[in-house]
Amino acid sequence: MTSEARLARAAFATMTTFGLMGAVSAVWVVRIPALRDKFGLTESQVGLEVLAWGLGALVAMQFSTRLLGRYGSHRVLRVAVPASVAGLLLLAFAPGFGFLLAGGLLFGGLFGLVDVAANAQASYLERVGGRPLMGRMHAGWSLGAVVGGLLGSGLAAAGLGFTPSVGLAAVIALVPAVHTAAHFLPEAPSPAAAGGRARRARLPRPVLVLGALMFCAFLAEGAVADWSGLHLHDGLGASEAVAALGYPAFELAMLGGRLLCDRLTGRCGARLLLTGAGLAGAAGFALFVAASSAPLAVAGLVLVGAAVCVVVPLTFSLAGLTGGEHATAAIARAGTLGYCGLLLGPVAIGLVAEHTSLRTGFLLLVPVCLAIAGGAWSLPDLRVPAHPDTTGTKTALHRT
Repeated sequence: MTSEARLARAAFATMTTFGLMGAVSAVWVVRIPALRDKFGLTESQVGLEVLAWGLGALVAMQFSTRLLGRYGSHRVLRVAVPASVAGLLLLAFAPGFGFLLAGGLLFGGLFGLVDVAANAQASYLERVGGRPLMGRMHAGWSLGAVVGGLLGSGLAAAGLGFTPSVGLAAVIALVPAVHTAAHFLPEAPSPAAAGGRARRARLPRPVLVLGALMFCAFLAEGAVADWSGLHLHDGLGASEAVAALGYPAFELAMLGGRLLCDRLTGRCGARLLLTGAGLAGAAGFALFVAASSAPLAVAGLVLVGAAVCVVVPLTFSLAGLTGGEHATAAIARAGTLGYCGLLLGPVAIGLVAEHTSLRTGFLLLVPVCLAIAGGAWSLPDLRVPAHPDTTGTKTALHRT
C-alpha cells in the first residue's frame, strides 16, 4: 500500500473516531430525561452525573501526555476507542445512582483520553501530509452528533427506555470502533514524553493563548446547546417545536463550516480565519439577543455556528504545530483549558440569567467572541507546512 493510501485510510479512521464520539455523546445527552425517569433523579443528581463525566474527561487529559508519549496515539486509540464505546454500556446497565456516577467518571475518562489521542493523531497526519485536516475531523464529530441525536430521538419515539436505547447505540458503535483500530498511522513515541519530561515541559506562550481561545469557543457552544431553546421559547414566545429548531440549525451550520474549514485555512491562514470567526460570532450573538422574532434569532444562531465552528479544530491543530516535540502535551494542555469552558460556560450563563435575564447572559457572549478575535490576532500566522514531513519528527512552520 502506498504512503498516500495509508494516510488516507488513517485520516478516514480518525474522522470516524470523531464521529463515533459525537454520536455516542449525543445519544447519551438526548436520553438524559429517560435516565432521570429511570432512577427518579433530582435535577441536582442529574447535574452531578454530568459533572462526573466532565471531571473524568479532564482528569484523563492530565494523564494522557505520558501515555501517548510512551505508546503513540495509534496504539492508545486502538484500545481506548472500543473501550470508551463499551464504557457506555456501564451507564446503560448501571443498577443504581452510585454505579451511575462511577460509570460516568470512567466513561468520561475514556472519552477524554480518546479526545486527546484523536486530536494528536489528526495533528500528526497534518504534519506528515503537509495539509490542513483538522476541520474535516471535527466535521465528523458534528455529523456524528446529528446522527446520534436523531437515533436517540427515534429510539425514544419508538418507546424504548434509557437502558435499551443506550445499550443498543453502544453495540452498534462497537462495530466501526473495532474496525478502525488497524488503520491509524503509527508514529514514533516521543523520547521526552516517554521519559516523563513532557508534562513538565515549558510550553510556548501561544499554547496557553490557544487554550483560552478554545475555552471561549466551547463556552459559546455550551451556552447555545443548553440555553438557546429556553430563550427562543420564554423570551421570544416561540412554540416548543420552533424553539427546538434552534440547536439543530446551529449544529448544521457548524457541520457546514467545518467541511469548509481546511480549504479556508489553506487560503487565508489560521490567524485571519480565527479573527474573522470571532468577529462573526460576536455579530451572531448580537443578532440573537436583539432579535424580536424567533426566525431572526435562529438566523443569529446559524451565524454563530458557522463562525465559531472553526475555532476548536484550528486551535487543536495549531497547538500540535506550536508544541513541536511536545505536540501531545500542547494538545492536552489546550484541550483541558477548552473543556473547562464547556463545563463552566452553561453554569455561568445560568447564574447570570437567574440574577438578571437570559438575554443578558447571551449578551455577555458578544465580548467573549470579540476576545477570540483579539487573541487570534496576537498569534503568529502559523500554517501547516507546504511540503510533507515524511518522518513526522519535525514541525516545519513558517510565518507569512
